[in-house]
Amino acid sequence: MGGVGYGGKLVERERARVLRRGGWTYPAIARELGVAVSTVSRWCRDVEPPAGRRRAPHPWQADVGADERRASQDARALIGDLTDRDLLLYGIGLYHGEGAKSQGVRMANTSPVVLLAFVAWLRRFFDIDEQRLRARLHLHAGHDLDAATHFWSDLLDIPPAAFQAPHRPDPRPGQVGKHPAGCASVIYSSASLHRRVMALIEAVSSSIADPG
Repeated sequence: MGGVGYGGKLVERERARVLRRGGWTYPAIARELGVAVSTVSRWCRDVEPPAGRRRAPHPWQADVGADERRASQDARALIGDLTDRDLLLYGIGLYHGEGAKSQGVRMANTSPVVLLAFVAWLRRFFDIDEQRLRARLHLHAGHDLDAATHFWSDLLDIPPAAFQAPHRPDPRPGQVGKHPAGCASVIYSSASLHRRVMALIEAVSSSIADPG
């Protein structure tokens, strides 16, 4: 089978826009994402930063970022293209560890890559009704709800109208919620689909435990 794509630089672009709204400078965003400053400028040209901007990282942080980028490049080279079977098994393992074990099929995460992979898996292997696919945000008060909603909506291809009422807790005293896009939940209410997903998890777990 052919390789499975995950939207190219879509995740990095949307992350750059969120960071820019949070006050990061172009060079800081470029170092964080491992892209050129000119690329960040193109992605964020229509994004207005707040009055106060985040200070650029200390040089040692830049060194750590470079090491992380090298590790990421090595990992991508080792993994190569994913087949449909690879994605199926990845999704089963992901749901086993992170997904809801009751009340339909549901995954919550702050990672755009994780949720994008989960939705790709859900759409590829199950005949879902897009009208029943929902999302919900857990976003600390003080962060931009509209920006966060559009970030996840664009990324996951779930319309804003399908987002349920968000949970907006106040940060603890002296703290600010560190995720400007919040934590998103993808929800598909179907007892039948939930049983199918749990059966896949059981089948894989049984095969590993008793390969004979």
